Amino acid sequence: MIDRLLDAKGEDRILLLSGGPKSHLAKRSLFAKGMTKRLVITQPSVSAQKKHSPMNGNTILETDKPPMQGSLQSLSEQGWSVTNLINAKTLDSMLRSLKPHTPNGSVWAGALSYDLVQWTQPLKLQFPPEEGEVLAILWLVEQWDEGEVLIPELENPVRVEGEKSSHSDTEHAQIVQQIKNSITAGELYQLNFGRAWQGPLGEEPAQVFHRLATNNPAPFSGYIEAADLGIALASSSPEILVETEGDEIMTAPIKGTRPRGSDADQETLLRRDLVHDQKERAEHRMLVDLERNDLGIVSKPGSVFQSRFDVEAYANVQHLVSQIKGTLNEDKDGIDALQALFPGGSITGCPKTVVCAAIDELEKRPRSFWTGSMGWIDVHSGNSTWNIMIRTLEARYTTDGWQGTVVAGGGITIESNPDAEVAEAIWKAAALRRACGWLNPDTKPISKGELGIYPLYLEQQPYSSSETFDLNIAFIDNLDSFSHNIIHALQSLGCNVETFDGRGDIVDFNHDAIVIGPGPGRPEISPLSIHAATLDLPTLGICLGHQAIGITRGMRLIESPLGPVHGVPSKIIADGSGLLQSGSHIMTRYNSLILNGEGDVKITATDETGVLPMEIRDGNTYGVQFHPESIGSPNGMAVLVEFLTRASHC
Repeated sequence: MIDRLLDAKGEDRILLLSGGPKSHLAKRSLFAKGMTKRLVITQPSVSAQKKHSPMNGNTILETDKPPMQGSLQSLSEQGWSVTNLINAKTLDSMLRSLKPHTPNGSVWAGALSYDLVQWTQPLKLQFPPEEGEVLAILWLVEQWDEGEVLIPELENPVRVEGEKSSHSDTEHAQIVQQIKNSITAGELYQLNFGRAWQGPLGEEPAQVFHRLATNNPAPFSGYIEAADLGIALASSSPEILVETEGDEIMTAPIKGTRPRGSDADQETLLRRDLVHDQKERAEHRMLVDLERNDLGIVSKPGSVFQSRFDVEAYANVQHLVSQIKGTLNEDKDGIDALQALFPGGSITGCPKTVVCAAIDELEKRPRSFWTGSMGWIDVHSGNSTWNIMIRTLEARYTTDGWQGTVVAGGGITIESNPDAEVAEAIWKAAALRRACGWLNPDTKPISKGELGIYPLYLEQQPYSSSETFDLNIAFIDNLDSFSHNIIHALQSLGCNVETFDGRGDIVDFNHDAIVIGPGPGRPEISPLSIHAATLDLPTLGICLGHQAIGITRGMRLIESPLGPVHGVPSKIIADGSGLLQSGSHIMTRYNSLILNGEGDVKITATDETGVLPMEIRDGNTYGVQFHPESIGSPNGMAVLVEFLTRASHC
């Protein structure tokens, strides 16, 4: 297949390469043949969002945006020509519009740029792509070659001068610190920042992909080229965004990284260090909770679970990888799943909407295809497989020949060390930069190792309860990336849940109980949360909801004197007069701000220092400064059961 890819110069090309490691994920390699129809989605004329700072708590939501522009094209001897125009305000509606143009048994395959975030999140960008910029290319594929891929030997890359970076190491480190400051202020929990390297290419992008397939194999690799558009994408990605088959849905997020060792002993030490590193585990746990939430948007309540947890070792790096599965709702399919999950949480951060806006503020440029997705979808059945385009070269043909862009970064948390984050981004990008011929010949080569998978214990344990509650619950959504986890937990316990926008209009609730959900920022940005915290109804506030209850009863909200805690299972000491039984409990915390001072409320639990309020109570109103629904809260469901039990007797 590599030979055929290299031979097909001047033609549109798609190769989806399962390069390794051989596993439950890497299944087959596919080479598309004879494509004569394609869809090209381009950026419409969109004014830039007015200047604002999500990093400082000012995220402007926008739902009324111009539609993306799609052109259906057919190939003839004269080249590609437009046959239909399609406009759509969401990614899923664009894909559904392809049904009349798709024979049964055929699929659409290609690449989606990250900048389609404009139509999967309620945001308008401060730095949007230029009008007419290509946002996606999908070909109608009616025939594939499938089978084993033989990769012939390849000479060393042509050395090319002229590579430039978007940021110096100092600038990169300063941005990491800026992100940490926003985390401390409670505006976000984790943000994935990308740094770019750009330069000329001394050979065809297909040759660069050939080299990547040899030296840096990965299970979700692929090469795509639209010859007439001058775009080529060479991806050596280890990460899947989503796979759907029938009513089953799966994602396998990657977060947590170490290099390979120079020998077996060092390799084992690095892997052990990764598994036991609190920062890496917290970052990964946060991502698993986020992806459970995104799957929950389209899945049946109680069906979403963590099915695997491994260290996956690739040619140059080793990662923490979880597999999360769910069962789609009867009225949902793989198109809905792509809309819900795109772009992947591992390359945005958490909470997703806020960090997508903050990424735009920080990077000050469109991401284009980096951290978008490459793959295929059957628009009739919804079956699909999409990767996340990390470890990807984006090449553009210019009058000076091919120019390449490589981007790498990492998830920044409160535990991040700026200098270490800079170093990690540099060595993540090293294999691609070397394949492009940009690194100096005397650059120290990074360690390589055999591909492999090392299973770990599952943190999330199945929960079953004999109790069910026929209650109508009002859930207040505060733009958090864990909201659907809480909603699913309540629904799995028999509740009917109606969701309300915390930033929306004030509502007169006619429900059995209220749950005020978590979210970024301060509770004052959620008028409905503040209102709900004052009502005489059984009420549970989680994190931001807990804080809303506290400040309406005279407490102050301050930055935690002991520092932020995000994604870390922590010891909670309860006196038994709240929802928690008396004694010590382990619950996952996601908070930077903390209630302080006396108020008309009883503190019923603290952290292990006895300083920070972790649970408060005022009659039938309860607040908890932890996430009972997190995979790192082993007995968290008992908190929800106890609240619902008390609410049912009110």
